[in-house]
Amino acid sequence: MLSPRPPASHILAYAQTLDGGGVEKALLRLVRGWSDLGRRVTLVLGDSTGPLARDVPAAIETRILGRPSMIGMGSLASVTEEIAPDVLFCPGNHYSALAAWTKMRLGRRCPPIVAKISNALVRRDHGAAFAAAYRTWLRWHPHFVDELVAMSPAMADEARIEMGARPEMLHIIPNPPLRPVLGASVPALPNGRFLLGVGRLAPQKRWDRLIDAFGHMAQRDLTLVIIGEGNERAALEAHIARLGLHGRVLLPGHVADPTPILARAAALALVSDFEGVPGVLREALAVGTPVVTTDSSVAVREIVTHPSLGSIVPPGDAAALVAALDHWLVPGRARPTPVPQPGENAAAAYLDLFDRVVLDRRVKLAA
Repeated sequence: MLSPRPPASHILAYAQTLDGGGVEKALLRLVRGWSDLGRRVTLVLGDSTGPLARDVPAAIETRILGRPSMIGMGSLASVTEEIAPDVLFCPGNHYSALAAWTKMRLGRRCPPIVAKISNALVRRDHGAAFAAAYRTWLRWHPHFVDELVAMSPAMADEARIEMGARPEMLHIIPNPPLRPVLGASVPALPNGRFLLGVGRLAPQKRWDRLIDAFGHMAQRDLTLVIIGEGNERAALEAHIARLGLHGRVLLPGHVADPTPILARAAALALVSDFEGVPGVLREALAVGTPVVTTDSSVAVREIVTHPSLGSIVPPGDAAALVAALDHWLVPGRARPTPVPQPGENAAAAYLDLFDRVVLDRRVKLAA
């Protein structure tokens, strides 16, 4: 006897590019999980090239729009209407404008929208006028999104306050953990001890701040390795040259699986202005590597729960950052006991949510 068709049999998800951002990495792990659990998944992409292209599961359908800009991605609404998925998944805050546009274009023909909160909703990098406009925009989300997913309890609390989201529309599902990537290459690493940064070379990550701090550290027998790629590469290379740190600061580019490098690092540093739930902190702690991080998200203190795991410093406090790095990079410093990552059942938890929201929509339409 055939199993009954699940309510959310067909899921549509989307992303601009496969350039290597954390939101897109998590999305690809989720769509793989949904496909493995028997659901049809269509992934709409503005551009299919980039370091993450190799991670797109062969079993899922892809639609390439050929225009990765937000305006170019506006045809998502037409694609959604054409293929009529059961549910539309918005993978992060950055993409919610496209969800709003699709809802406005399709109206009652729009499938239920489930949106993940991927970044901090309170942004220290915003000026007063932009911050006020952003708060207004956040308050619109409950009008076009059916359900919101936060990756941690603190992020859910922030969504309730900043978005005015009703408690019943908020769900907590961690990102699925990073899996080993078979055959992933590892760049040449220093023979000695090194400090590690992992993330896009983008303004949000403030790698310039980490490079400055590295130049002021008391210990000189270290190398700084920053894994990732992005449009800030040229600026960072020039910054390294100005500080005379050529050869001591390495930018080896994108790495498919940073886990072996995390395990070898003396410490991991994350110095962003803002984050969501930084997966790299969990990945580092899972292999027993201490972390030094800015207080870039309400979720940071949910991850670095004890001083034995690492240090949290205010963004922009250069002296505190140098002191924390010097503390953790003293030779012989005890490493943390590995902390298991959450999210093993994330894909299944999302499918349960998708099925519920589709059934709820059917009940409302039938009423």
